[in-house]
Amino acid sequence: MSNLSPVIKSIQDVMRQDSGVDGDAQRISQLTWLLFLKVFDALEEELELTRDDYKSPMPESMRWRNWAADPEGITGDDLLDFVNTELFVTLKNLPADPVRNPRGYVVRGVFEDAYNYMKSGQLLRQVINKLNAIDFNRQSERHQFNDLYEKILRDLQSAGNAGEFYTPRAVTQFMVDMVNPQLGEVVMDPATGTGGFLVCAIEHLRKQVKNETDAAQLQASIRGVEKKQLPHMLCITNLMLHGIEVPSNIRHDNTLARPLRDYTPADRVDVVLTNPPFGGIEEPGIEQGFPADVRTKETADLFLVLIKHLLKANGRAALVLPDGTLFGEGVKTRIKEQLLTECKLHTIVRLPNGVFAPYTGIKTNLLFFTKGQPTQHIWYYEHPYPAGVKSYNKTKPIRIEEFDAEKAWWGSEGDGFAARVENERAWKVSIEQIKAANYNLDQKNPHAAEVVSHDPDTLLADYARLQSEAQALRDQLKAILAESLSGTQA
Repeated sequence: MSNLSPVIKSIQDVMRQDSGVDGDAQRISQLTWLLFLKVFDALEEELELTRDDYKSPMPESMRWRNWAADPEGITGDDLLDFVNTELFVTLKNLPADPVRNPRGYVVRGVFEDAYNYMKSGQLLRQVINKLNAIDFNRQSERHQFNDLYEKILRDLQSAGNAGEFYTPRAVTQFMVDMVNPQLGEVVMDPATGTGGFLVCAIEHLRKQVKNETDAAQLQASIRGVEKKQLPHMLCITNLMLHGIEVPSNIRHDNTLARPLRDYTPADRVDVVLTNPPFGGIEEPGIEQGFPADVRTKETADLFLVLIKHLLKANGRAALVLPDGTLFGEGVKTRIKEQLLTECKLHTIVRLPNGVFAPYTGIKTNLLFFTKGQPTQHIWYYEHPYPAGVKSYNKTKPIRIEEFDAEKAWWGSEGDGFAARVENERAWKVSIEQIKAANYNLDQKNPHAAEVVSHDPDTLLADYARLQSEAQALRDQLKAILAESLSGTQA
């Protein structure tokens, strides 16, 4: 088999005939847990060939090969009854913990919020038989499977599951390349999604592996947390296909729900790479786990506080943030002040519109910082569209080659980026200037002519920025009046 896409499409077509599966989100969820079990079984086959003492964490009757692999096997009501009353019940309740039985822990985590939506055992058998045509022990098919993730996320978006952003591979690759994680360092994504950043980091680290000890070190160096069940399941499957045998360090949880005071030195990491959710609001009470002066319900702001806290001394981070965080006032100002005081925010790469199309038109930025020293100045780099391109879209996404100019300009943090020079795309802003602007990080390119944009997203962002600035002025006036009145009364 040479192309997985027709197989996946035919599976989804079969699911559309089932009365229990309602819409793209349920079809994708159904497909994902089936894919997970199929992939898990394929990887177990490899382990059984290479390790004499390998023991599956699942009871024999629950393994894919023993109930699903035979095309003439169990079907109809018997299959449905097995899946609903035996398979799911068993896997949701596997006696497993991350230390003594990490593989069982992974399986249980995948299934704890999963559901079988299909009501026809005959149609379910058809789906399973189509999946059995895929050989996940073939590297070519593993590679093709990875290409399906973007399509799955686009389907989720069209199904109304806002907030699931696919970070373009070119962006994740550039961020990983610039942060340059080293073997022996712990790499974390606290908002893992389907695992794009972690997969890029794994591929980067694998180039450094020279022996079995190095390989074992790589296996233990990847951490992540994902709040939503479906992306978590996709992430686990993705990491297994990329050589992480037991992704037990990928937790199904809300990273923000854990109070900052509960983190110990053992929780600190060397590298954070992430695209945290933005535009969202956390449930009431989450903010209580954060210091009083930076409490907010805005998800992106809380993640920025958390990431700074998670880093070890001299730890490095690269993350995607919207324009609104750069120019925002109030709590955002305090968060940015703390970031610049405790970390060296050395680079902000400003991305043009459309990089995250079709998920959002919001303008985004890539922030790179190192914990342990205060910021003295910030370098900005304005990423241009390639020649002849006015915007990105799903058929013409951003490409890794477009970052060659940034890479050539980047230099080394070891010498304080001494090789960097200003040009039409790059400029440097001092910390004094940032402080004078009340920690507004939305610093315009001084070399660029003013361009009038008619893009609605740009206009709305500008409006929000002006509103924020106006509110800051009103607050200043109120403070002056209050001070004046109190003096008069005295």
